[in-house]
Amino acid sequence: MKRTGPTNPHLQQLIRDLKKLSAEKQVNLWRRIAKDLERPTRIRRRVNLYKIEKYLRDGETAVVPGKLLSLGNLTKKAEIAAYQASQQTKEKIAKANAKFLTIPELMKKNPKGEKVRIIG
Repeated sequence: MKRTGPTNPHLQQLIRDLKKLSAEKQVNLWRRIAKDLERPTRIRRRVNLYKIEKYLRDGETAVVPGKLLSLGNLTKKAEIAAYQASQQTKEKIAKANAKFLTIPELMKKNPKGEKVRIIG
């Protein structure tokens, strides 16, 4: 069977933008996120909030190249970026005084990928 990759045009554009930013700024983080987003949906990362709580320090940024789910609570002030997130997850992040970003927003805000941790 021929591997086709993602068919969603928005996801295809995001992957191209991530690879372009990685080449321009010479940051391997963006290339790794693009590689993870190219994977099939059934094996893409799914991360619950309790994992972010466990592995993230205050002031850091977490990136989930997949779906962010709402199991657990968040107490740390941090920025969390994900490709997809449920509405309940976004509400829990807002209650914790943390900030939710999309991956393109994070790319614009932090193109060098400093203090960014991939979770999942």
